[in-house]
Amino acid sequence: MTISFDWLKTLFPTTLPVAEVAALLTGSGLEVEHLKDVDRVPGGLRGVVLGTVLTCARHPDADKLSLTTVSVGDDTPRQIVCGAPNVAAGQRVVVALEGATLHPTVGEPFKIKKSKIRGAASEGMICAEDEIGLGTSHAGILVLDTDLPDGTPAAEYFNLGADTEIEIGLTPNRADAASHYGVARELRALLGEPAHLPDVSAFAAPREGAGIEVVIEDEQACPRYAGLLLEGVRVGPSPEWLQGRLRSIGLSPINNVVDVTNFVLHELGQPLHAFDADAITGGQVRVKRAVAGELFVTLDNVARTLSASDLVIADANGAPMALAGVFGGKVSGVSDTTTRLFLESAYFAPAVVRRTSQAHGLKTDASFRFERGTDPYMVPTGLQRAALLLQEVAGARLAAPVVDVFPHSIPASPVTLRLDRVHKLIGQEIGEGRIREILHGLDIRIEAETQEALGPVWQLEVPPYRVDVTREADVIEEILRIYGFNNVALRPHNSASFLSGFPSPDPEVVRQKVAALLSGQGYQEIITNSLTNSLYFEQGEERDAALVRILNYNSQDLNVMRPSLLHSGLEVVRHNINRRQRDLKLYEFGKTYEQTEGGKYKERTVLALYLTGHAAAETWQQPSRKTTFHDLAGAVQQVLAALGHQAPASQPVQHLGLAGGLTLLLQNQPAVALGAVSPVVLKRLDVSQPVWYAELDWDWLLKKYKGTLTARELPRFPEVRRDLSLVVDKAVTFEQLRSIAQKTEKKLLQAINVFDVYEGERLAAGKKSYSVSFQLQDPGQTLTDQAIDQVMQKLMQQFEKQAGALIRK
Repeated sequence: MTISFDWLKTLFPTTLPVAEVAALLTGSGLEVEHLKDVDRVPGGLRGVVLGTVLTCARHPDADKLSLTTVSVGDDTPRQIVCGAPNVAAGQRVVVALEGATLHPTVGEPFKIKKSKIRGAASEGMICAEDEIGLGTSHAGILVLDTDLPDGTPAAEYFNLGADTEIEIGLTPNRADAASHYGVARELRALLGEPAHLPDVSAFAAPREGAGIEVVIEDEQACPRYAGLLLEGVRVGPSPEWLQGRLRSIGLSPINNVVDVTNFVLHELGQPLHAFDADAITGGQVRVKRAVAGELFVTLDNVARTLSASDLVIADANGAPMALAGVFGGKVSGVSDTTTRLFLESAYFAPAVVRRTSQAHGLKTDASFRFERGTDPYMVPTGLQRAALLLQEVAGARLAAPVVDVFPHSIPASPVTLRLDRVHKLIGQEIGEGRIREILHGLDIRIEAETQEALGPVWQLEVPPYRVDVTREADVIEEILRIYGFNNVALRPHNSASFLSGFPSPDPEVVRQKVAALLSGQGYQEIITNSLTNSLYFEQGEERDAALVRILNYNSQDLNVMRPSLLHSGLEVVRHNINRRQRDLKLYEFGKTYEQTEGGKYKERTVLALYLTGHAAAETWQQPSRKTTFHDLAGAVQQVLAALGHQAPASQPVQHLGLAGGLTLLLQNQPAVALGAVSPVVLKRLDVSQPVWYAELDWDWLLKKYKGTLTARELPRFPEVRRDLSLVVDKAVTFEQLRSIAQKTEKKLLQAINVFDVYEGERLAAGKKSYSVSFQLQDPGQTLTDQAIDQVMQKLMQQFEKQAGALIRK
């Protein structure tokens, strides 16, 4: 919500600087998110002052130019060349000094520089109104009638002082502060100084006259409705002061009628609506529920289908003219030819407006306030304020008495306040007198006082516009808010009798973190059906799966709960491949189901990854490349690293749907299965190309999630790399070699990696060669050749002893 500080001061006069006002509002709960200085006109007329033309003579080298000297309030008059036909000695004028930047009404801004015009020096510019952005006339320079001294800033003369936008992050419960007057009331409570409503004492409606009749058919939805008929209205542009007020809070002026209703809404918080009175059939306004299914064209020219829950403003025939509290209708809207207005000011039930606003997707300034709760007793004031403004800016004439239908008054909310409870919840005594002052500033009346054993008890009446204050605790919060949280003293020694618990990581946050990681690598998330076809699992190597069968299935293809995400994901892969989308990177978080031996059911969450096709598109720089096991393994490793797991152990995969691959072990627990999907499974699902698949036990990984970061000092000494070529039996895996190395050297060995594997004619049958790199580093000193050789000797001995390795030298 945007508040103009200059506008605010018309309701709450204050000499406090805007920053101090912002701090007060933030401390009381109306959080000021930022302050922004704004100019009434572009540039704010900085560097433009009042001056007096001392002399004026014809330019010696130009018939249409004048050579003038101008006093601008200092000791040195300026010589200025002026082309205006009306310039003359003795005039009070507007002068742009050297260095000023002017923003004309039409055209680009330009900077005033000292120059020579037809050989004569010119040290400024005498301005016309269009040259400083104040109008459109270029007939001549502005000639002023003023006693202000030379050198007075022009912005001060034109009353164009800079304003400040106060951007408030309004919480939903503070509808009372959704206007300039609402903020003024808040400052009244904080500072104890009066806030002023606009003067409407001049309002005088006629006692007689044929007006518009108002009939409320649903008093629960519309407890109060007031209206006024105005004639002789001239629709046109608003005066500059009104346009300026609206622009100061980021609104664009439309016409004088709409601008007045917007002005009153943002000034008083009371939404208004203006109807073209000639479009109100039968001279009657009916506040009623809509007929289900009827069409209504709103001001945005959209035909909307209404429901029986919508509250509408209708004419005598029941035809809707507006969605109550939300949006007006096209037929009854104000146009340039409108001369008679029916001005509406009402109070609508918040729930009714909220339901209509959400159902039709219409969010307006009016619905924003109505659905949070407005002040039913501001209805007549808002109507009178708008009527007076329309008389001023549109020539309107009051044609009939005010119609104010208010069948049942809306009482203040009764609340019992115990003063001992106030002091207990606040944590210190703040004094009965100060509490009375705060309540008075908040318009909360003390209706009765009694004395009980624990202290005074007051019966309060909270004004209806404070819809969020309904309980004793609410009132105490209000007292503390105005008293100031910072004024509650802390004890010299604070302690607690318990230790705060360390909450478990939010599963959804962790899931989103991993999803974002995979999406960033080009994977796309899919969601598949938890029901699948039992035929996938009753053939071949998967026939022993403990299936959870559906007793009352509707389709033979969806008759079991899936024991794995593999097949449902492959259906997605097949669907895309059949439509020539062959390069796929997919992932899914989903549940699997199985039946245990005891007849119970087990449900677990897994993360599945699917990879097929090419790793990257072919370009002129490189050919396309098929995806490999290592592409998938790299993605899995990054997921594990994001969850706090590094360098898992591995063993051959035993997943029924995979033809080969690895099972990754974390804390000796199988956590991930990854590899190539079995050709039997691919054929069964009619998938025409190889697919790599990984399945992560998400429940277990989440349980072991390490969300904390570990920081350590960066190493100050360099690392050293050494390579070995090992000839071993084909059955020996790299995982075995890595395990041997890590157990042999735990201090200096930082990393181990295989960079080449060879099997061929140059090796004996049943043998293969690993080329392995070792990264060594001592955090405390630079490694010597002797220390490095000792480590490598130990490693070679253990490789020979435990793996039967032949070291190729």
